[in-house]
Amino acid sequence: MTGTGHGPDHGPRAGAGGHGHTHTHGHGPAAPVSRHLRKVIAAVLIPFTAAVVVGLVVLWPSGGPPHKRTGVGFDQQRQQATVTKLVEVSCSSVNASGETPTGDTSTAEGNSAVQEANGTCKTATIRVDTGKDKGRTFTEIVQPDQSRQLHEGERVVVAYEPSAPKDLQYSVADVNRRFPMGLLAGIFALAVVVVGRLRGVMALVALAISFMVLNFFILPAILQGANPLLVAVVGSSAIMLIALYMCHGLSARTSVAVLGTLASLLLIGILGSQFIGWAALTGDTDDNTGLIHGLYPSIDMSGLLLAGVIIGSLGVLDDVTVTQTSAVWELHEANPSMGWRGLYRAAIRIGRDHIASVVNTLVLAYAGAALPLLLLFSIAQSGVGTVANSELVAEEIVRTLVGSIGLVASVPITTALAALVVSADRRRQQTETATAGPAAAAGAAASRGGRRRKR
Repeated sequence: MTGTGHGPDHGPRAGAGGHGHTHTHGHGPAAPVSRHLRKVIAAVLIPFTAAVVVGLVVLWPSGGPPHKRTGVGFDQQRQQATVTKLVEVSCSSVNASGETPTGDTSTAEGNSAVQEANGTCKTATIRVDTGKDKGRTFTEIVQPDQSRQLHEGERVVVAYEPSAPKDLQYSVADVNRRFPMGLLAGIFALAVVVVGRLRGVMALVALAISFMVLNFFILPAILQGANPLLVAVVGSSAIMLIALYMCHGLSARTSVAVLGTLASLLLIGILGSQFIGWAALTGDTDDNTGLIHGLYPSIDMSGLLLAGVIIGSLGVLDDVTVTQTSAVWELHEANPSMGWRGLYRAAIRIGRDHIASVVNTLVLAYAGAALPLLLLFSIAQSGVGTVANSELVAEEIVRTLVGSIGLVASVPITTALAALVVSADRRRQQTETATAGPAAAAGAAASRGGRRRKR
């Protein structure tokens, strides 16, 4: 079975011996493999897909568990509001610090109290724009040393506490960032569509579906008490199947990438489970996880940590496995006579370059996100061992290293699978050609001659 789907012929095809062979590649989908090989791949992927569908049906949440707001952190009632007026006042006249300054500036609290007593504060009038109290106004004192300064006309998010005194029920919780975030998302989508064209559109659709799986299946199922690891495995498998086949087409090449991603995720799950246990990581390291554990004590926080490792690794794995599979297919198209060892060696050289850049990216991405935390350790003059031993940092180290090991392993695993599939298909085609006899060879020669005359 010869490769098709690459557009018009740009040169004569090879005969049985492979002489005078030229190929077009990079202009369309990969050449289809034989029916026998498609059956073998389907025998593996169809049961796996069926298991994922069954898992989705069995674990699908029936509805969110009952919950009474605590008014702590994100667990607050929030409304949209607008700053309508700002008036400068003396901090001392409104007792902004809430305490009498002693003049001692040796501590951060004392220094802040002195600055507030001697500085100029602002009284902000804020109008509630949503909810049952729409149109209601309240005032808030903006101190000079606050990191966030309000501006007239600025849209903000306010927290509502119904049990507080009426004049203290509302307070500014954050800035409304919907417009800049929406604009940035629009620019991203436009860039993807302009550069990726139809494939870019499919990538955006797959991204939307991935968020739907996360929002409507993974999160509610975990809140209902399902095993976080099992939910993450089923959810990430569904995301993987939808995203890869939607973006790259239903083909043997995509199927090999799916198998490579699946094997790597299995390795990440095993390593993550072992090292999270050995390192005694609880997954309860900050205010948010503490709040979750307080609200839902039945949730396995260490399992939630492992689920996060698996889901977080999936996006990078897709990139690597698809790249490696495409590299093997393109190498085969360029030189069909190359055996699986040659294909593997050539493609693994591409993979090594990919590994070097991606692993460095993962480590630097974590360092950048955790820069304030690392700065605090630097201020405290803590040693590297002390920093790495703290659970907050150890959790991220395990997350990063386990994901990186799976990423590194995905390169040889996927490359070997792709090389074996392509070379096995080539050997089968050669065998079928040899057993077909001289008539098939004459027909192939006539076909090649006809194509040459049409050039």
